Amino acid sequence: MSTISTHLRTFKEPNKEQITQLFFSVPPSLTARCEKDGLEKMEINAVLSMSAEAEEDSYAGKLHLIPPFLCFASLDRKSCRFTLPLCTIRRVERLNARAGIYALSLSLWHGMKIVVQLTSLRPTADLFCASLRDSLKAELQHGQMKAVRSFVKTCYSETLVASEAQAGEEEQEEKVAPEGTDNVETPYHGGLGLRFKFPGDPKKLREASKVKLWKTYLRTHGRNLTLLRYPQCTRLVQVGLPNRLRGEMWEVLSGSLYLRFSNPGVYEEILKENEGRTSTSTEDIEKDLHRSLPEYSAYQSEEGISALRRVLQAYSFKNPELGYCQAMNILVAALLIYMSEEQAFWLLEVVCDRLLPGYYSTSMHGTLLDQRVFESLVQKCLPIIHDHFQEVDVQLSVASLPWFLSLFINSMPMVFACRIIDCFFCMGPKVLFQVGLAILKINGEELLKIQDDGGFIQLMRSYFSSLGQSAHPHSPDPRARAITRFQELLLVSFREFSIITDDTIYSERKKFRNEIVFSIESFSKRAAIRNLKTLERFTKEQAGLIYDALYRAMCIIPPPAEVARPAPTLISDGNEEKPETRIGLRTFRVFLSEIATWARDEKIIINGFQQRVDREVAEHEFIDRLFYFWDVHCKGALSFQDLVSGLDGVMFNDLMENIEWFFNLHDKNKDGYLTKDEVLTLSESLLFIFRFEIGDAYLGAVSRFMTNAFEYGDALLPQPEGQGDSDEPPPTPGIASNQPYLNLATFRMVVLADEILESFFETDLSASFKLEPVPMMELPSSGNGFLGDLISNIATDDNKKLFNRFTDQIGRTIGKHQVIHRPAIGRFTKLEEPKARESLLTPSMRPSTSTSSLSPTDRAQSPGASTSNLSLSSDARSTTETLVQGSEMSPISIMKTANEALMERPQFAIDDALDDDTDDELGGEDDGVMDEVDAFLEAHDSGLTDEQKEVAKDLLNAKPVK
Repeated sequence: MSTISTHLRTFKEPNKEQITQLFFSVPPSLTARCEKDGLEKMEINAVLSMSAEAEEDSYAGKLHLIPPFLCFASLDRKSCRFTLPLCTIRRVERLNARAGIYALSLSLWHGMKIVVQLTSLRPTADLFCASLRDSLKAELQHGQMKAVRSFVKTCYSETLVASEAQAGEEEQEEKVAPEGTDNVETPYHGGLGLRFKFPGDPKKLREASKVKLWKTYLRTHGRNLTLLRYPQCTRLVQVGLPNRLRGEMWEVLSGSLYLRFSNPGVYEEILKENEGRTSTSTEDIEKDLHRSLPEYSAYQSEEGISALRRVLQAYSFKNPELGYCQAMNILVAALLIYMSEEQAFWLLEVVCDRLLPGYYSTSMHGTLLDQRVFESLVQKCLPIIHDHFQEVDVQLSVASLPWFLSLFINSMPMVFACRIIDCFFCMGPKVLFQVGLAILKINGEELLKIQDDGGFIQLMRSYFSSLGQSAHPHSPDPRARAITRFQELLLVSFREFSIITDDTIYSERKKFRNEIVFSIESFSKRAAIRNLKTLERFTKEQAGLIYDALYRAMCIIPPPAEVARPAPTLISDGNEEKPETRIGLRTFRVFLSEIATWARDEKIIINGFQQRVDREVAEHEFIDRLFYFWDVHCKGALSFQDLVSGLDGVMFNDLMENIEWFFNLHDKNKDGYLTKDEVLTLSESLLFIFRFEIGDAYLGAVSRFMTNAFEYGDALLPQPEGQGDSDEPPPTPGIASNQPYLNLATFRMVVLADEILESFFETDLSASFKLEPVPMMELPSSGNGFLGDLISNIATDDNKKLFNRFTDQIGRTIGKHQVIHRPAIGRFTKLEEPKARESLLTPSMRPSTSTSSLSPTDRAQSPGASTSNLSLSSDARSTTETLVQGSEMSPISIMKTANEALMERPQFAIDDALDDDTDDELGGEDDGVMDEVDAFLEAHDSGLTDEQKEVAKDLLNAKPVK
């Protein structure tokens, strides 16, 4: 059994539009609906201002209309941004401002008012407003604006900000029930922590102060669907989110909130439609359920286990290509502490598809790629540590891979890991690299003393278990003693490694992607060959060449969805039977064109400017017949094993075996006889194989074969009774075209009657199957810069074809265009027709006058020449075995190590869940909770001059145009 996946080669770098959507956390599935409605995307320069109550500066930036969203980002792309669903905009008014000022006032669902000053040219501003109006009308027609009211009730922020006038104290106590109480019923979505308590001590985590600060921010800057992200928002996230608000904020910051809003009830429908269904993924999920944060009390009960099972199974049903991967259970188990099942389901989709693509795929290519990127960053930022690791042969990924794969959940105490996840959803994947580099730098002196992987892992475990301790316990300054090691970690991460940006990660991934793809493909190739039931008479090197041809064919024409299966997971116990990848007929034609010379049309084109070889895949009934002949299991598709066995049945044959193989290939009903129709079909197959041979020698051989076959076939038919004593020649007996006519013995005699056909079946047929190194498909260029992008844009396949057509046309015009078809057999190089032997089947045996035109050197080929094509050059053999150099990582060893690390999470006492102090949750004083992030805050530039700020301030008091 073997599975082969080509999805890594179909990867395309995101374009500018896709990068913009990723930045604003806009789900692609939602924008696709609006594109069908004909709504256009647009961007415009703008200045954003808020009401005086918010006390925020005005920011210059770009306003993006990405239906059904309106997005804004400041010029530095970090100070101010928002992503607003258009259905949350209640009113849009144009303001009566100074001459030359084009400004809009937007009233949002939660009562805020923002002013957007459009600073582009007037025609551009008018066009933007027209597009915005059309998009708002479309949202109204789809009924999305009506859905907002019921949806926001599922968000905890609504309960948090609700005034006491709207909800009495008794009602408020019901909505905000103490943690750990039974039968918790809340109008908003919440996680298992509401019942089983949240990890950590609420007093030490200063929950009351955080809730108060967030309540103030959400009241003035919007919440859930209408949240505006100003610098204060990032500061609050870095301090740590309140437990009850954490799940909702993860949704908002990641963009999964928009998926949940646009797909109401989908999660429940998936569970209902697939109730009772089992698959390989569901079996793997069952194995890992009780290994998912077992120290947390919720996962010691059926309630928590059932919730975890439902989320993981629902995602595996929704995305069967990815299914389930180990480490997913750790992530979802952590999410469910703070989120409902539906919230965790949509957030898991965002993490797997957009934030960490390829991390939880079956090949884990995203994880391996980021490990290579992380190693490169360590080499650049911490060269001494990198050189020491190289000297003592310590693999960095032994410890760092579980950090990335589980988002530090399995490495740190939960209360600290959740704070890193807060920053991850707020600032993106770069946080993982910044924190990882900071960990290595803080422990630099100790790391230079380690000598092996075991010492590295032990040092990291010791460090993570002490994150809650003072970073400077012996300092005379009490403020320094109050700084914990975790606060120090954040300080180093966001201040010293702020140079690690999204662009840095993007460029590094682009740089190393091809290297990782080649490494994974090499591993998959060895796994596929190892999983073969039998190599038949091939060596591993020869089987590797067959695999290369198959892989190239799958890259050109991917197998159908119902035939193709996902690649094998690198983490496997090896006991289960893996699914097979099978190719259809169209892919088989491409595969055979790489193996058999007669299955392709090779044209040598000379046009006066260039000489090139164009290859086209041949289509003929003979190829189709061979496809079904090799499909011994009658599945309508061929596996790698089927191809190996099929090729073995022809490439090692001698003369008689080849004749029998060709006969059986055309014996449709396998009764040992060919009908007249099948004899004609066999002749057509021979003509197809010989179609490009020089001269008429092979054409004459096929013609004589047909004459002799029908002559001797008729002679063997039973004669009518009563004709024995007659002097008249017996009439030709009649027989239907679909009745048994020619058996194997007769067919063998007919073939041996012709020297050309005998030579073909003795050597040429087997020799036409050639196992040679296959030129693999080129991966997307990883060249950076203007020149690299320019070359990649010019040297495309379409442009090459266009250039070839242009030069061919010029060649025809000047009379120098010439097309030469390369023969499949190539035995005859002159236009001389050799004569065949005298037929063995005529009644009168005439003396043979035929002479052979085959040269002595050609006839000297022994039967063993049929296998000469199987010899491999040293270059081919080295190509088969060579892995991509430059990164000393072995995917299988890395995956095994990661699997062991993921399943062994240390016990941290700080994660013990304690009762929350709900009495002072909303009334706590600000006890300096923001102080810990002040040290690494960056300056935020509004991008405006003093005069422009004054204009923006005046617009806040401007009246609408009447």
